[in-house]
Amino acid sequence: MGVGRRLVLLLPLLAVMAASQLRADEEQQSPPLAAKETPAPTAKETPAPAVKETPAPAAKEPVPPPSVTIIGAQEAHGVLGRDVRSTTDQDMGHIVDVIVDRSGMVRAAVIDFGGFLGVGSRKIVVEWDALHFAHIANKGESITLDLTKEQVMAAPEYQEDKPIVVLGAAGKLSPWQFDH
Repeated sequence: MGVGRRLVLLLPLLAVMAASQLRADEEQQSPPLAAKETPAPTAKETPAPAVKETPAPAAKEPVPPPSVTIIGAQEAHGVLGRDVRSTTDQDMGHIVDVIVDRSGMVRAAVIDFGGFLGVGSRKIVVEWDALHFAHIANKGESITLDLTKEQVMAAPEYQEDKPIVVLGAAGKLSPWQFDH
């Protein structure tokens, strides 16, 4: 192929490249779209809806790891299902629930008291401070309650979604402050 023929083939290619470069330069120097004048729509034309640009999502910060506390196996134990005994070693039932106030502070325990195999039993609520957890190193040991069997028998039954009557140890009962 001769030099002349190569130039003839190369010139259109160079023209296309120059035109695209010129167009790119014009777009960089032209004002933003909002500044350009747009003709008012005629009766037959309806304006196109404005295109809203959504901002790029902000980079999410990594979530910090949760705090971790290690409690020794002999330092803490679960209480649900634990047997409760009086200070004179009478069977008082077992803890079936824990009552907390709106701030999450433990206020009382629900004890399933009396009966045999769930028949004739009833739930009563005792003040948390009336319970002692000193001797619960393993699941077989019970929690001690500062109330007598007679006091617990005289307590009204606990019913969910009703006002709670909390039985406290002698001299320790104080009313709870709550909104009506």
